[in-house]
Amino acid sequence: MDPRVAARLINAPLRERLRTIADVQPAHVVSDFTGVELAHTEVLFTSWGCPPVTAEVLARAPRLRAIVHAAGTVKELVTDACWRRGIAVSSAAAANAEPVAEYTLAAILFSGKRVMDIARAYRHFPAADDWAARFPGLGNYRRTVGVVGASRIGRRVIELLRPFTLDVLVSDPYLDEELPGARRVDLDELLASSDIVTLHAPALPETHHMIDAARLASMPDGATLINTARAALVDQEALIAELASGRLYAVLDLTQPEVLPASSPLHDLPNVLVTPHIAGSLGGELARMADLALDELARHAHGLPFIHPVDPTTLARSA
Repeated sequence: MDPRVAARLINAPLRERLRTIADVQPAHVVSDFTGVELAHTEVLFTSWGCPPVTAEVLARAPRLRAIVHAAGTVKELVTDACWRRGIAVSSAAAANAEPVAEYTLAAILFSGKRVMDIARAYRHFPAADDWAARFPGLGNYRRTVGVVGASRIGRRVIELLRPFTLDVLVSDPYLDEELPGARRVDLDELLASSDIVTLHAPALPETHHMIDAARLASMPDGATLINTARAALVDQEALIAELASGRLYAVLDLTQPEVLPASSPLHDLPNVLVTPHIAGSLGGELARMADLALDELARHAHGLPFIHPVDPTTLARSA
């Protein structure tokens, strides 16, 4: 992993726990396998910044049996050679899903309460006593929320929404079951019916710009689009056009490019909240991923299967 990631991910208590589980040198962190001695390595403990584990790397690691990834997706590091070798792979994606779902829940509730509008208007109308009259439709009671993608995060968002009196829709072409708290519909019905739409689909060729100009136009006036998934899911230029008209709102944690230039109109539009990819694990939340990864490492050390294994047969259509 990137040494800077290691410094934030593995704090002193976690470092001591790691030493009790495995024969490891926590201070020895590599971000490049070139020249690294791997002959006795049985497990790779990885995170963001890990280079691909290629056939050449595996040839130098004859005892390697598992990769424990203390982060989300493993697509960038686990190669086909790992699956052919039968390497067991675990991911902390479930832990990383939690803060994304929490961010999404907050965005949904703030959107329904028209927080962005009222916060701006308050400066100009400090004595206003009827915000609901100024912003018709304000409130979360019986609002319709559409969840696009029954991914790990999408499902967690649906769970977090259960205590609230909301009508929740879900759309996913791979979903073949009913999810408690949500009604399954196709994507076009979801977009046309939802006050708030939140995206949790992976970036795949078939999902590229799935939210295009026509689908944005089908959303009700005043609807909010939340994207904590991948920027490529949305035709950003078409979204900017809708936002500039004032018809829609957006909460965007991902943009194209990811580091949004200061000249982007998204910074200045009053109906947009843009954040710099902060929904995932940051700060103290990193420890949740490390704890899960160490739990998995301990299970492997005792000959037990992973609780959070990566399934190579579904990896292609996951985030």
